[in-house]
Amino acid sequence: MTAPDSAVLSVAGRPVARYVTRPELPAELSPRPYLHPVTTLAGRTVTELSPADHTHHLGVGVAVPDVEGHNFWGGRTFVRGLGPTRLDNHGAQRHSSFPLRDPDGFVEELRWVAGGTELLRERRTVAATGLTRTAWALDFTFSLTNVTPGPLTIGSPATNGRPGAAYGGFFWRARREAAPPRVFTPDGEGEAEAHGGRADWLALAGDGWTLVLAGATDGTRRDPWFVRAAAYPGAGPSLASAERLPVPPGGTVVRRIVTVVADGAPGRDEAAALVRKAVSP
Repeated sequence: MTAPDSAVLSVAGRPVARYVTRPELPAELSPRPYLHPVTTLAGRTVTELSPADHTHHLGVGVAVPDVEGHNFWGGRTFVRGLGPTRLDNHGAQRHSSFPLRDPDGFVEELRWVAGGTELLRERRTVAATGLTRTAWALDFTFSLTNVTPGPLTIGSPATNGRPGAAYGGFFWRARREAAPPRVFTPDGEGEAEAHGGRADWLALAGDGWTLVLAGATDGTRRDPWFVRAAAYPGAGPSLASAERLPVPPGGTVVRRIVTVVADGAPGRDEAAALVRKAVSP
């Protein structure tokens, strides 16, 4: 049964994702809305919720490890000179309302709160669209507005001194299986090749399923990819890779990510064609 303030996304009447708005989670997991389970059209689950390796990974959503020192990612905070450190600095994303909610998508208003103060206000637009008999697309846009009187910056462990750990922003925690997923881009193969690159899209292919993530934000430089396969399966574009991302008072950061969710193992050309179809107006 779906709570009144939650949502189930459907494609052609077939449920493909459940969105949880008010999860009951401990503070150290940085409570936030998430999509889980997300499935292929054939019913294969392609997300994980609080897996043993990273209990703060919550399906699909937006998570940022450092907003002016506040942790909206969950788990430990990387501190320069100390490494990963347990701190009492966790924030929470709080659902405010659904200005729009339909079977194939919704618009949501959220507040990012830490230490009793609202730092960011978010508008999140999510839609599910059918592409073929074996593939659909999750179109996910978020806009973060600084509602404080002063400037804010968004950081990551990479900007705080941990090379290669530029996670933060839209993040998809994929299903863990016996073997790591195959990682490929339009022009490359493998985790090492894709990580930190700015390819138009990035694919994770597991046992009978494939995810193709595409950065689709209009008018901005494409964010580099953060991807893991060997340690755990997950990926997303990095908001703060080489340097912190400034957000002035009243300023807004907007990102759109479109993910193709496919049954089977589409090749590079088919993946590219699915992305073009999903991203096109």
